[in-house]
Amino acid sequence: MTRAPRLGITMGDPTGVGPEIIVKACRRLKPRIDAGELSLLVIGHRSALMAARAVLNETLAFPETGPLAMLEAGEEREKLTFGEIAPEGGRFAYLAVEKAVALTQAGDIDGIVTAPLNKEALNLAGYKFAGHTDMLAALTQTKSSIMLLAHGDMRVSHVTTHVALEDVPKLLTPERLRRTIDITHQAMLDLGIPRPRIAIAALNPHAGEGGLFGRQDAEVSAPVIAECVRDGMDIHGPVPGDTVFVKLRARQYDAVVAMYHDQGHIPVKLLGFNIDPATGRWHALSGVNITLGLPVIRTSVDHGTAFDIAGKGIANEDSLIEAIDYALLLAANRKTRPAA
Repeated sequence: MTRAPRLGITMGDPTGVGPEIIVKACRRLKPRIDAGELSLLVIGHRSALMAARAVLNETLAFPETGPLAMLEAGEEREKLTFGEIAPEGGRFAYLAVEKAVALTQAGDIDGIVTAPLNKEALNLAGYKFAGHTDMLAALTQTKSSIMLLAHGDMRVSHVTTHVALEDVPKLLTPERLRRTIDITHQAMLDLGIPRPRIAIAALNPHAGEGGLFGRQDAEVSAPVIAECVRDGMDIHGPVPGDTVFVKLRARQYDAVVAMYHDQGHIPVKLLGFNIDPATGRWHALSGVNITLGLPVIRTSVDHGTAFDIAGKGIANEDSLIEAIDYALLLAANRKTRPAA
């Protein structure tokens, strides 16, 4: 009998909302775990997990082994408090990911789902990374990776992410764009889409308007798109940025390649935040951050540590459950898809 897919859930910073959303997600997923559909290994800070369980009046058990288990990322050295930035929290955030990568490379788990960490705490602990993506690239010896945001059928990858807007045109090279398209195409196959339709968002307004607003779309993007089409891929564009996401939402495409961080993040997050019109507050967030180009599967919640509400029992677990489901789908399709 084939074993159920097993995922490692890293806690992120244990003083943030990670422990709480993990407990809530595991409670909601318990029927599926009991039915043998999946197996979860929580990796992190046991005391923080037990504290979150107490806040929620939850009795769910996290033994050391079994289909729902907990692995301590390291030895607890200092007491942690929800909502407070501490080097100990950053240390545990790193150790959890380090263990998860090792377990994935050994074949003990099929993918990694990460709860949010805090960059300041991570650096205070001596780990000089900008976040999960850089850390995972270093741990897996991967030169570069690509960010894909997903919310339902809205799937958006990025040619560039955390760079100044003025640097984006210089980074839009044919090689970088082609690699982003190739990896996005592979990700859609991993998600079970047999012939992905991918749109390339234009960098400039109206795709440059014949060169009036910039020549990158005509001189860089268009030739790469033509090359991809000749290679048998279903690639479209450059499609103006003010309409491409409407067409994606209308399911004319399966994914969009965005040129820069905000171009891709704004439409996905606008749909992912659930706003209460009476109070103007958001009370739920759906969406997943998927790192492409790594030798391991990694998905993540699309929100931060939320120190202001950590330990209060009100954090929403929807994004974590969506990230788990995406990781399961990726793992399943990678196992069943024939080798190229």
